[in-house]
Amino acid sequence: MSPDPAPAVAARGIHKAFDDRAAKRRVQALQDLTLEVPRGAVTALVGPDGAGKTTFMRLVAGLMSPQAGTLQVLGLDVTAQPQAVQDRIGYMPQRFGLYEDLSVQENLDLYADLHAVPPAQRGRRFEQLLHMTDLARFTARPAGKLSGGMKQKLGLACTLVRSPELLLLDEPTVGVDPLSRRELWEIVQRLVDDERLTVLLSTSYLDEAERCAQVHVLHEGRLLAGGTPAQLRAPAQGLCFVAAPAPGEPARALQARLLDRHDAVLDAVPSGGRVRLIRRTGADDAALGLAPGQAQPVQARLEDGFMLLLRARGGSPAVADAPVFDSPARSAAAPGDGAPVIEVQDLVRRFGDFVAVDRTTFSVRRGEIFGLLGPNGAGKTTTFRMLCGLLPASSGQARVAGLDLRRARAAARQHIGYVAQKFSLYANLSVAENLRFFGGAYGLHGRRLRERMDAVLQQFELRGHEAQPAGQLPGGIRQRLAMAVGLLHEPEILFLDEPTSGADPLARRGFWRRITALAATGITIVVTTHFMEEAEYCDRIVIQDGGRLLALGTPQEVRRQAGETDAQRLDMEQAFIGIVERARVARQPERAA
Repeated sequence: MSPDPAPAVAARGIHKAFDDRAAKRRVQALQDLTLEVPRGAVTALVGPDGAGKTTFMRLVAGLMSPQAGTLQVLGLDVTAQPQAVQDRIGYMPQRFGLYEDLSVQENLDLYADLHAVPPAQRGRRFEQLLHMTDLARFTARPAGKLSGGMKQKLGLACTLVRSPELLLLDEPTVGVDPLSRRELWEIVQRLVDDERLTVLLSTSYLDEAERCAQVHVLHEGRLLAGGTPAQLRAPAQGLCFVAAPAPGEPARALQARLLDRHDAVLDAVPSGGRVRLIRRTGADDAALGLAPGQAQPVQARLEDGFMLLLRARGGSPAVADAPVFDSPARSAAAPGDGAPVIEVQDLVRRFGDFVAVDRTTFSVRRGEIFGLLGPNGAGKTTTFRMLCGLLPASSGQARVAGLDLRRARAAARQHIGYVAQKFSLYANLSVAENLRFFGGAYGLHGRRLRERMDAVLQQFELRGHEAQPAGQLPGGIRQRLAMAVGLLHEPEILFLDEPTSGADPLARRGFWRRITALAATGITIVVTTHFMEEAEYCDRIVIQDGGRLLALGTPQEVRRQAGETDAQRLDMEQAFIGIVERARVARQPERAA
């Protein structure tokens, strides 16, 4: 069957602006945007936070209208006929509205009712969707008791209760572990292959965008580039290398040195124990500060082409300039001096008959960056909440900053900073009001509070945003505010629960420069993440699944446990998937018994 020449979406000269009342200015979300989405394939929108991806999705879905330009969706003018378009599409926004008190089946029934799916069509469609998403065993389970990955699959199934011609997915894999991401992509690709479904999605994962037929890169509401993944990575070909750090040197230390060489290096990121870099045209090993032959050429990826495009727009300062953190109130003990600041022994947490954390044991040294990895529902956040004194353990021991959490949870919390997985500050309060409120909660007042507010406003580049309501800030700035609040009282330990969820590669690089600078001052960092590449920034990591600890060690030790050899290198995502899948296979006889 030949492809339909008419595009599923055709945008011409689209403009869309919003009034930012707090800042008393007009924000241009989309500017002269022209692009097409071909039928029967997957097309990706990528770009930094605030690029306009979600705004464009909402325009295509007929939920908003552009102020200028034309937008054709499935051959219809979506501005003139929004309901006609909505009758033919499926749209899954970032915060898809599952009803958590309803079961899996009841959610499917409800969305079938909302979309007026005839009763005669429901049985076969439900059976197909439940099989495709592997949710057939869980039809009676409340949606609120599903793991994050299962919720995303149920959200996708509810979006597909009627067979749409166009499927819109806005960041469908945010907060989803690599195994669940792989499953979601298999479902989407099967729909494209079997039903010739057209899919338009936005994503923060450039490896996902690399699977798509077309990719459009947005920046500040404008189209920077569009084409196939091969076309977009082509400008980076010949500029990409990997370099091994010196023996005993963390990859993040070599990364920091390379990024400081602004005239020679465009980008650098830890990868598989080495550092992947993009060097400027004409720069040699000497200009990079490397020994001859230390940098080996590699094939360019879509992410390399993406970073090259952003660098051309001046997107380097957040990455290149590591902030300086002064911490006079903390212990003078050297980072990584061997003194444990967190000690966990046989930690258990039960919720009724369900064991969320099962006899976990580990310790974290001062100044370490320690990563907690695992699939959705593995017990990471439960472990986090116990270590932060927010949730009591069912049994076992946990000591934080020398304090037993069974007896001194309130005292331990004074030594802890916590940045939650979801934005948890007061959306209606301004940046300054949030800092003032939480400073008071931490016991800071008067001159000391003013000094600390001045310090974190400077360190996290929040100057100029003091009067803006927190809920109206772009995602990257909200994240910086959450970090500023978490560090306001100068804690010894900072807990970060999926802090870069939904962040683009440029924002993630800037975030990790801040984290490594913090760790260098002696602050201990404990972090969860679903971006497996970020595990390479950690000194040590644990991998959990089903509440059990599966692996513990340096990133290299964990990759070796997964089967890495000198001849066959693994990235952390491959290692993670291998370790988790092997453990699940080993547990199958136990579950059957």
